[in-house]
Amino acid sequence: MLQRLLVIVFILFAFVASQAVYIVGESEQTVLTQFGKPIGSAVTDPGPNLKIPFAQQVHRFDKRFLEWDGERNQLPTRDKRFIFVDTYARWRISDPLKFFQRLRDERGAQSRLDDILDGETRNVIARHDLIEVVRSSSREFAVDNEDTGGLDVDDMSDGSKGSDFVVLIGRQKLAVEVLTRSQARTADLGIEILDFRFKRINYVEAVRTEVYNRMISERKRIAEQFRSQGTGEAARINGEQERELATITSEAFREAEQIRGTADAEAAGIYAEAYNANRELYAFVRSLETYQEIVDEKTTLLLGSGSELFQYLEAATP
Repeated sequence: MLQRLLVIVFILFAFVASQAVYIVGESEQTVLTQFGKPIGSAVTDPGPNLKIPFAQQVHRFDKRFLEWDGERNQLPTRDKRFIFVDTYARWRISDPLKFFQRLRDERGAQSRLDDILDGETRNVIARHDLIEVVRSSSREFAVDNEDTGGLDVDDMSDGSKGSDFVVLIGRQKLAVEVLTRSQARTADLGIEILDFRFKRINYVEAVRTEVYNRMISERKRIAEQFRSQGTGEAARINGEQERELATITSEAFREAEQIRGTADAEAAGIYAEAYNANRELYAFVRSLETYQEIVDEKTTLLLGSGSELFQYLEAATP
């Protein structure tokens, strides 16, 4: 009986002892409450700690960086352009005791961060133009000259060149502004916002259609410039070809005339030599050649008695 009683006492003692000791992990920080009210300071160092069994309760909080993923919201810019903004942030519990007193748990913190970060994002974007939100600098867009033929391509949604805009703030500084303003509002909540970023910015359907139409008209303008350049280049090439053809034709005509003149001169020289060598034979041969050209089987000649052609025919008549 005594042994059984000792066993029961030992079990009760072990149970009470287990309830009096709690261990804080490497990634944890704790707040101890007694009947629902915090007592003492938060425990942030890992290791075993003591508490009053049953009367005190341990609340554990993550010491690591935590994630906040914002909702995709439709927001207006200062120049009345509506865009979809998707954001995210990283935060941590910097003061567990204050965090427990103000927010109780991570669900309460996430809800409060939704209000703060979404609200500050809306306020910051509403105070700036669209170009400040989507760009971070005033640099011109990188353009491949081989693809555009050296043309100055406009890529802005309103048809202006990127160099026409002077980006005074830019998206990165807007993110820093949201972060700074949000940190000021969370200073008394026991949490610290470590980083804030715009995850994605997209146009609403109406603005997207306007941008696409602008892009289409811009590409058509570039295509027309290419066509105009091609037409001009084709006219230049055709003109050069016609000029070269005229030069070649003129040169060939000149050479042909020179050759023809030289041949005529040589022929005249040969005719002259043949005429001087035997004038009667030359006259006879030339007359025969003339007969061959003007007389055929159906030809009827009417020649006068004084014709030079008639004298050879008359001499040949018996």
